Amino acid sequence: MANGFFNVPTPINEPVKSYAPGSKERAELQQALKELKQQHLDIPMYIGGQEVRTDNTLTISPPHDHQYKLGQFHEGDASHVTQAIDAALAAREQWAAMLWEHRAGIFLKAAELLAGPYRARLNAATMLGQSKNAYQAEIDAACELIDFFRYNVYFMQEIYKQQPESAPGMWNRLEHRPLEGFVFALTPFNFTSIAGNLPTSVAMMGNVVVWKPAYPQIYSAYVLMELFREAGLPDGVINLIYVDGPVAGDVIFNHRDFAGIHFTGSTGVFQNIWSLIGQNIHKYKTYPRIVGETGGKDFIIAHSSAQPRQVATAISRGAFEFQGQKCSAASRVYIPASMYEEVKGYVQADLASFRMGDVEDFGNFINAVITEGSFDKLARYIDAAKADSSVEIIAGGGHDKSKGYFIEPTVIVAKDPKYVTMCEELFGPVLTMYVYEDAKFEETLTLIDTTSPYALTGAIFSQDRYAIDLASKRLVNAAGNFYINDKPTGAVVGQQPFGGARASGTNDKAGSMLNLLRWTSARAIKETFVPPVDYRYPFMGVETGEDLNVTGQGGF
Repeated sequence: MANGFFNVPTPINEPVKSYAPGSKERAELQQALKELKQQHLDIPMYIGGQEVRTDNTLTISPPHDHQYKLGQFHEGDASHVTQAIDAALAAREQWAAMLWEHRAGIFLKAAELLAGPYRARLNAATMLGQSKNAYQAEIDAACELIDFFRYNVYFMQEIYKQQPESAPGMWNRLEHRPLEGFVFALTPFNFTSIAGNLPTSVAMMGNVVVWKPAYPQIYSAYVLMELFREAGLPDGVINLIYVDGPVAGDVIFNHRDFAGIHFTGSTGVFQNIWSLIGQNIHKYKTYPRIVGETGGKDFIIAHSSAQPRQVATAISRGAFEFQGQKCSAASRVYIPASMYEEVKGYVQADLASFRMGDVEDFGNFINAVITEGSFDKLARYIDAAKADSSVEIIAGGGHDKSKGYFIEPTVIVAKDPKYVTMCEELFGPVLTMYVYEDAKFEETLTLIDTTSPYALTGAIFSQDRYAIDLASKRLVNAAGNFYINDKPTGAVVGQQPFGGARASGTNDKAGSMLNLLRWTSARAIKETFVPPVDYRYPFMGVETGEDLNVTGQGGF
């Protein structure tokens, strides 16, 4: 067997294509959209490399056109969860023993396939299944996932390179073993890249995975599984199942070989999972790794020195791209009274120019929210605000689900900084603003830090460096990703590792080496070249003239 120390290709971030009129990528994407709409896919589960279909099928429809049938998927039950675990454990020994450079090669190939022949298809699936516009699909399903593959391979190499010092006469080494058992990847609807990264970052480190995507993301998850298989991922390493969450959890969290969970989703679900793992901790072979990125109530604060046009643009983009369905989306804004009217005017003008509708019309900036449940929840908050004299809706406020789940981008101004929409996560195109007195900047920082249990993202806009310094210090625990004069969204793999603390998760920073380290179990090896043959240490030697008849105390 040949050996060597290998350097993977140096990663660079995938360039974002423009999809401008007349561009090649625009034509390719439009063709992919047309083809997918004509196919009506029948989507199986993948267990141990086998396509698994059941008697229970559920329809997939675009959120922006809920009467249209894109296809169907086959829902499984507890028996399929057990099958997936068994398939993963059967694949574990061979996969864990594979040389790391071959695991790297699979995901580097996946990156190239996604950058090329899979790009339009995965973007189109994300647009149709999750109602993302062309640009949002491009930065998510294509570019971010390509970056995850390339950078994670590089981070894996760097982890393996880090080795301890060795004293004379010995050799110290450090191994990074896969976890002992299987890992459960529970992925969200809103980012195809996250759905792709959560199982693959785990598998890359030699682990085997049971992957359950959120039902509204299954359409693009199916394309991801096609991509993994074409890239050469062996059967059983990642097993894709569509099973109701509590049904899957009842099997997985009671299994002796459960070794960890990689999760993105709601805070409540994650807390329940953590509690269940704690109750069952005595059942497991090892302590499971619990990694999760959960909710957020992300903020923007403008200092009186900020430039109003910059603040307004950050609000318009940060709060309303992908209908506000980003964990990082701005959902509460604190504006000094001196600039409120100017910022308000800019934001109102921006929102008035937004076009809303079908993703296939590339002129639309706003599309549908993901499900009827999400629509109904957001509509209730908006209608409650309309009826509340303590708040004012200065933009939007409309909603209609007759064809698609369309919520008009809405801006609420609250007199009470603890008004419900300033505190609770809504996960939609609803933003709440609070106007504070310019002289109360420091008090407002305290307000931001104490209003929400979350701590995911936040931003400050200011031209005053003392104000920036103060906010950075006072809000040190309020956001895992903190932005200075930029919107609180758009973290780039390899540039801004992403994750938050408090009720926003374990802050294990997807898109960095920190996350990959969670999926390894280190073993330190010390080899001594010439072992000693006498138990006596030098301190036990006898000094010249020392009395050798002194009796030690204690004895045997």
